[in-house]
Amino acid sequence: MHSTVTPARPFAYPSSGSSLHCGSRSLSSLAKRYGTPLYVYSADQMLERLGYFQQALSERPHLVCYAVKANSALAILKLFASQGAGFDIVSGGELERVLAAAPEAASRTVFSGVGKTEAEIDRALEADILAFNVEGEAELAILAARARKHKRPARFALRVNPDVFAETHPYISTGLREHKFGIDIRQARRIYQAAAGNRWLQPHGISVHIGSQIRSVEPFGAAMRRVAKLVRELARDGIALRTIDAGGGLGIDYHADASPKKQPTFNAETKVNEYAAALLNGLDATLSDVTQSDQKMQLLIEPGRFLVAQAGALLARVLYVKRNGKKTFVITDAAMNDLIRPTLYQAWHEIVPVASRAGRPATVDIVGPVCETGDFFARDRKLKPVQPGDLVAILDAGAYGMAQSSNYNTRPRPAEVLIHGRKATLIRRRETTADLLAPELL
Repeated sequence: MHSTVTPARPFAYPSSGSSLHCGSRSLSSLAKRYGTPLYVYSADQMLERLGYFQQALSERPHLVCYAVKANSALAILKLFASQGAGFDIVSGGELERVLAAAPEAASRTVFSGVGKTEAEIDRALEADILAFNVEGEAELAILAARARKHKRPARFALRVNPDVFAETHPYISTGLREHKFGIDIRQARRIYQAAAGNRWLQPHGISVHIGSQIRSVEPFGAAMRRVAKLVRELARDGIALRTIDAGGGLGIDYHADASPKKQPTFNAETKVNEYAAALLNGLDATLSDVTQSDQKMQLLIEPGRFLVAQAGALLARVLYVKRNGKKTFVITDAAMNDLIRPTLYQAWHEIVPVASRAGRPATVDIVGPVCETGDFFARDRKLKPVQPGDLVAILDAGAYGMAQSSNYNTRPRPAEVLIHGRKATLIRRRETTADLLAPELL
């Protein structure tokens, strides 16, 4: 390899003057074959990242439950299921995706979310999922009623709120008392005690999730210490839980420098090992003192972004380079409806030309064609020279890219391609205007 965008990403320029590749496949050739905008994913990196978690926890009973909301492509779900992963879902629709991609994985699926409907609960009971992560007493009462109706006891874990602060964007922080998620950890013991007397409820585990895109591992350890204390108290009450669900939220480095001259500051395997150590150190007392048939409790984790974000890129073609006064705009055929993170979270995505041109970088805004001033991917960003017709790659777009896409401005959503070894597979065709109009009635 001549240079890499960064070792954390599966995208590289194989030789001087060559175009950007994903593994052995040229992004230029993929754009020519499938068009743009186009999402491109590396299956190899996804599996590598999954392996890091499985290896880091190999000394403990564990289950990696991929957070489906990060990227719900059926082919990606099937890929993870083939390696023994479970799933964390937050809707009935995501359950149907798991059942379509890997029906055998229902028994490795946990159902999270604050607003489960009766229909969603019924379907999950029918599918015999591993457990419901329950977020309130009212939900627990509904779960008991639906389980009684179906004559099928429901395994559940209370999602407790540990009141642990994690430094992240306020929209994706979930571990404080003022957030809509979870149950006050101080109330959980009483709720478990009450549920233990209901024949249609099976206290199966305990769950926690403190937020997303968290770069420090210390908050995860702090949350586990608080959960460990509660598990010990419940054991003394005669309520022996089988699983501890640590949630997800481990963050990536969106700001990784694209220059091959820069030393990488982010090592995925090291970060996973640090994360696993923080969880296990926080739980050590619990996992050694509380046993089930002399076996340690199973640890569940729910990574999403960490598995898929850096494995994906959004390819876009430059339509125009426009100058307004002192500002220069690079207008692409991709827009905020294809990748809304910069607009929604002011999120940073590294953007690089697929093929380099001679010349010095210029400061530009990289924007889309949607009729919104908020339709941008980057503002005042240094970008190497590009011209109309050139391709640019918006990196680290594998998580919350296609999953949050829309048809705003009646724009069909992109196609998706999965690269596995030397093989490129179309895993979602490009939408057509006919697809968009089909559900409407005149």
